[in-house]
Amino acid sequence: MRQHPTPEADALSPVHADLAQLLRTGPFHLALRAALAVRGLPLQRVQRHLADRGVKVGVTSLSYWQQGARRPQRAESLRAVRELEGVLRLPPESLIRLLLVDAGNEPERPTARAYRALVEASGSVELLLSELESPVDGGLHTVGHHERVRIGPDRELVGRDSQHVVRAHRDGVDRYLAVHHGDPGCDPSRVRVRAGENCRTGRVRWHRETGLVVAEMLFDARLRDGDTYFFEYGFEDGTGGPSGEYVRGFSFAAGQYVLQVHFDEAALPVRCRRFAQATAGAPRAARQDLTLSGRHGTVHFVQQGVRPGILGVDWDWE
Repeated sequence: MRQHPTPEADALSPVHADLAQLLRTGPFHLALRAALAVRGLPLQRVQRHLADRGVKVGVTSLSYWQQGARRPQRAESLRAVRELEGVLRLPPESLIRLLLVDAGNEPERPTARAYRALVEASGSVELLLSELESPVDGGLHTVGHHERVRIGPDRELVGRDSQHVVRAHRDGVDRYLAVHHGDPGCDPSRVRVRAGENCRTGRVRWHRETGLVVAEMLFDARLRDGDTYFFEYGFEDGTGGPSGEYVRGFSFAAGQYVLQVHFDEAALPVRCRRFAQATAGAPRAARQDLTLSGRHGTVHFVQQGVRPGILGVDWDWE
């Protein structure tokens, strides 16, 4: 088995850290481009190294792969990608994993899981997204997301705040669609969308029966392929009944996710647990008790290298 040093070991280099992140989340062409930059190899030398390993691939093909203009699909191309991992001193299967999903190739975007697998109100979500003419992935995937949920004195979901870092995987992306799903009894017409740093609120759509709100967060810049962007936004709710959990669905692979739940001192739960689910109907797994901070009334967890599925926290009041 080939053994190559992982770029994650170089904790002092932001360039290596960026490559390590892309190897976890993709997309393939950005990960390949970052690996080539870290090694500092021109494509002609990469081609010669591959030829020494018995693999013939053109410089033009290598260029197209790192630009995202073409995607390795044929058997000989996939063999070339595996040898590229050795040439670029990457962990085995790190690039191939970004190309393959199950038994076939994924499209030119991060691995996806349909909304219907993540939320029971998936039909309403897809309807609202279609009204806003949003593509499936919006051209973005999450590099890091810190979310703070606030539970009020009547055990209600008061609101939530997000600090979000995304990366574009195509040119021209200038917005993000944020989805809020209130607790039973939520009146989405009274939910207030709040834009923070580096964005402003665009169109807002809601669905009364399911308590869903979808809001455009318009960026202050139009992103190019590979650009990262930091922005802040939130939802002020407080219209639903007692809350017993908070869940976050991920349609695509992501980087780091941090969830913090803050409870009002007048309404502290007796037990909190984190969990994960493959789909909305699957059993909750990876359960772990979370310790409530007595002084600040908060619990939190950190998840590195998020995979498509569901993460959340639930709690008991009695």
